[in-house]
Amino acid sequence: MIDKNLTLKHIGDGATLLIDKPLQWTSFDAVNKLKWLLKKSFGKNFKIGHAGTLDPLATGLLVVCTGKSTKTIQGIQDAVKEYTGSFFIGATRPSFDRETEIDAHFNTDHITDVLIHATALQFMGNLMQDPPVYSAIKKDGKPAYINARKGIDMVMQPRNITIEAFEITKIELPLVEFRIVCSKGTYIRSIAQDFGKALQAGAYLNSLCRTRIGNYLLSNASSMDEMIEQINQLTEEGIPS
Repeated sequence: MIDKNLTLKHIGDGATLLIDKPLQWTSFDAVNKLKWLLKKSFGKNFKIGHAGTLDPLATGLLVVCTGKSTKTIQGIQDAVKEYTGSFFIGATRPSFDRETEIDAHFNTDHITDVLIHATALQFMGNLMQDPPVYSAIKKDGKPAYINARKGIDMVMQPRNITIEAFEITKIELPLVEFRIVCSKGTYIRSIAQDFGKALQAGAYLNSLCRTRIGNYLLSNASSMDEMIEQINQLTEEGIPS
């Protein structure tokens, strides 16, 4: 989606850009690409940042703030998030998603649609969640995933989270599709892992898309290619004197 009201001056003063982050891109990749394009107009010290990380294997809404709007990042990060995606039922992976190889398989003969829907209800409300060791949470000054990839055992401190909605939208085993509305700091990968344990079958996160952050919607976001094209066009036109 091209924002016809977006101007280079607006970006320089302070803009909130909505990006549909592509698969395999890190959130840093997206911000760094935009910063590289914009430094031609505003210099290398131009302020730009994102309001909430998305894993490389996730797609969806990435909110990027520029200029004075970077002051709003914390408030956006604190907002409620909405995700859609799918769990793979019957196997586990150390990273709780497709980043690592399957380490165990489980029988799923006992799993029914009724059991899946009933299990989802167990995750509603205020919960304590163990974050995945494959995460950017700092342990001894380093992101936990660095030690996890080295095979170093770690214990992650549980966190308070809130699940406002957990809807099962499609069941076609081994895949179960969902929609989740949750508080900041919630790891959907950990929900996948815990969901599998509750089913006594194992599970991991197969796919994930962030569709909302507070009042910001993925449906209003630009693809990365569209945003790059628009910024290139704006920088060629320059800032009107």
